[in-house]
Amino acid sequence: MAWTKQIPANPVVAVAGATGAVGSEFMQVLHDLDFPASKVIPLASARSAGKEIDFLGCGQVPAGKLLVQEMTPEAFEGVDIALFSAGAGVSKEMRDAVVSAGAVMIDNSSAFRMEEDVPLVVPEVNPQDVTWHNGVIANPNCSTIQMVVALHALESVAPIKRVVVSTYQAASGAGVAAMNELYDQTREFLDGKPEDELTIKAFKHRIAFNTIPHIDVFLDDDSTKEEWKMVAETKKIMGDAGVKVAATCVRVPVLRCHGESVNVEFAADVTPEAAREALAAAPGVTVMDDPANNVYPMPGLLAGTNDTYVGRIRRDDTVDHGLSMWVVADQIRKGAALNAVQIAEYLIEVGNVK
Repeated sequence: MAWTKQIPANPVVAVAGATGAVGSEFMQVLHDLDFPASKVIPLASARSAGKEIDFLGCGQVPAGKLLVQEMTPEAFEGVDIALFSAGAGVSKEMRDAVVSAGAVMIDNSSAFRMEEDVPLVVPEVNPQDVTWHNGVIANPNCSTIQMVVALHALESVAPIKRVVVSTYQAASGAGVAAMNELYDQTREFLDGKPEDELTIKAFKHRIAFNTIPHIDVFLDDDSTKEEWKMVAETKKIMGDAGVKVAATCVRVPVLRCHGESVNVEFAADVTPEAAREALAAAPGVTVMDDPANNVYPMPGLLAGTNDTYVGRIRRDDTVDHGLSMWVVADQIRKGAALNAVQIAEYLIEVGNVK
């Protein structure tokens, strides 16, 4: 169907999954960006309904306590924009109700990312894709987002032929329980608790003082679904089915912020100097690249920040026109909540988005 509803300048915003880790970050980002909402409605499961949560305010919504409402199909009546981070199953279940109510769903799950009629959007890369949505816009995978922000800046210098990426993904990317498990295991391990008695629930193996090259399920070709997401989503976001992407995704004992070692092969020569200049000029990118003074992006420094940080920019002479770099971003903010709210900002900017 053709989407014809006008997005008002001061929309009513629902946050689905408002009591979860990313949902809570949605609420924080709405405040941080002073999103011009006329009303903010936190939604969650029946178990959380009736709770009050603190909100710092945004737009026309003053700071104070907001009452969490149960997420039902009827809860989306009168809503203009619904920010979803409640899991793929819930998103699929609520999609028809949200769209029928006239709201635009901006979904953080993997439920709709590869559907042909659903834009997969990173505002710094392909904001124009917002204009052809049919009621649903997908937020990409966190590890994909930060990589394509950097790649898009470099694509302005020369076409990209191939990308090889290895990720170093924080424990919190698997949720609050996973982050707590890292805390608990670290204490247990340092206290000398035997390996077979450590608390291991969120991951297949011990995450404390370890790295796990296994995120999401394994596929028939022995890659993981997380790696497949990076390949498929990069092609869709960049609008280039021909770009070759190889990914290895690894969970590391870091609390917050994903790091990525990215190797790029271009169609023509790109010097490190030209790359730095392009990245420095790109929206949402901060270059931290001064090896002589030990300056480069690190997760321990960048939790709670909004930008994609790039450093260790250097030639790769193992291929023609090769470049290597190190990319870090807060996967809960730019990799999830911030990107979604930026999409919502763009919806307001373009108004009638169909």
